[in-house]
Amino acid sequence: MSKRLAVGLMSGTSVDGVDAALVSIEGASIDTVVKLVHYSTTPFPPQVKKKIYEVMSPSDSSTPLLSSLHFELGDVYADSVIKVCTEAGISVDELSFIGSHGQTVYHQPFHTEDSVASTLQIGEPGVIAYRTNTQVVSNFRSMDMAAGGEGAPLVPYTEFLLYRKKDGGRLLQNIGGIGNVTVLPKDCSLEDVYAFDTGPGNMVIDGLCEKLYHRSFDENGMIADRGIIHHEAVREWFVWEQEFFQKAPPKSTGRELFGEIFVKRILQEYGHLPKEDLVATATYFTALTISDAYKTYVFPEHSINEVIIGGGGSYNGTLLRMLRELLPDVTILIQEDIGYSSDAKEAIAFALLANETLNGNPGNVPGATGAEKPVILGSITPSPINSK
Repeated sequence: MSKRLAVGLMSGTSVDGVDAALVSIEGASIDTVVKLVHYSTTPFPPQVKKKIYEVMSPSDSSTPLLSSLHFELGDVYADSVIKVCTEAGISVDELSFIGSHGQTVYHQPFHTEDSVASTLQIGEPGVIAYRTNTQVVSNFRSMDMAAGGEGAPLVPYTEFLLYRKKDGGRLLQNIGGIGNVTVLPKDCSLEDVYAFDTGPGNMVIDGLCEKLYHRSFDENGMIADRGIIHHEAVREWFVWEQEFFQKAPPKSTGRELFGEIFVKRILQEYGHLPKEDLVATATYFTALTISDAYKTYVFPEHSINEVIIGGGGSYNGTLLRMLRELLPDVTILIQEDIGYSSDAKEAIAFALLANETLNGNPGNVPGATGAEKPVILGSITPSPINSK
């Protein structure tokens, strides 16, 4: 099969912008060969970011706002595709397809008394397809949920393709807004792979930085490095969401548990602490949720040699130091240590998942999402003009 050019788009729970990965892809499934051609990131304009947070808020959202933002984000994503191609010196006409994750504005992976499990990613694919005249694969999570899964995490399938090893076990830990881990046992098959959300990634840290310092994040963990960890607060924060932490995988979470409400409660009950102590304590809380998840749900079953960190949290030196102190018996690396890009990793993943969809292959891992069976993911929006 010849090489094809594609773009993967990702905007995550951190709501900081759109990651676009231009890749060349050859083959499919375990024969896939992928190469990153160019990566770019586009911060959300302040007014767009504000609308995203409003749509996520039960008190501020409305149907007109949701509908409008759905189409507005389609234009933002189309702009990101055009930008990454222009920077790479490649015409958009050369693209074979686009894989767009969309912006998650709601994710409830369980039934309640008056609602069913559901997830919603917005960013109208028709707008992206029209603006680029390229077919778009989107809406990746819904089919997995239809099959009884939680619709997350979806990246494990692509991690199996790219990172499995014959001579050792690996953990792929993403630290975006939420933390999630993929377990790749030594010499594993796809059936051996499982994954789950470990809890907050950068979400609580970023929320405190925004409220206390009017900064979107703690660059390289410099604020946390100056603070003191308050361990009694960490223990209490575990108790607040103990139902999630005590639940066995598969499990997923999001802003509903660890977003603004969680941060406001921290400020209400611990706002008397120095600002840098709160950021340091939140950073340690994130590190401890990750290490506890491994010690409870991974290490008893598998021998693990390496943990490879990706996502924005991989650039937080204080968080990495805390993880290494909590996990002294494993080697902790970042994506760049093994020749990949932490920033581009998830955008590449959705280009790969789109490739599987277009080749008629399942893209979920039931051991990660809890789905009843492997299923083909996504909805395909064709090119509006069949000229490719």
